[in-house]
Amino acid sequence: MEARFALAPERAEDWWEVEALYDLCFAPGRTALSSYRLRDGIEPVMGLSLLARDPEGALAGAIRYWPIRIGAVRALLLGPVAVHPTHQGEGVGGWLIRQSLEIARDAGWQRVLLVGDVPYYGRFGFVRLEGLEMPPPTNPDRVLGLALTPGAWDGITGPVTRDA
Repeated sequence: MEARFALAPERAEDWWEVEALYDLCFAPGRTALSSYRLRDGIEPVMGLSLLARDPEGALAGAIRYWPIRIGAVRALLLGPVAVHPTHQGEGVGGWLIRQSLEIARDAGWQRVLLVGDVPYYGRFGFVRLEGLEMPPPTNPDRVLGLALTPGAWDGITGPVTRDA
């Protein structure tokens, strides 16, 4: 994968190009989803929000992370992750997830949360979390977490809020 795509942190000047990719890949009204309430007015975590570019420099995929809290505990909210339709099925999304999780772990982050499907995200180690209160309407079966350090989610419950 590394030889075919260049991985780079998202920069401020990439914002609209990434937003255009998300608009292309997701249904209209994506910003009405409950997880976007945790992103409103907050900048993504630079250095963890990554881009994959093809050899011509075109955006092939993007992933963003956002700072959140559950009480006094900090965590990362993963998402969205998107791959341009011309590169779907090539492993770009999985590569972005694996690379960004490694960077997050190396940077000292302990836990990652997302709203998604266990069959897809389970292969990266995400499991269903109980006791977290996401902004409504969120299907609790889709609230998933990954401990970047052993036991990082143990005993963590309560409302999920923005880390402003």
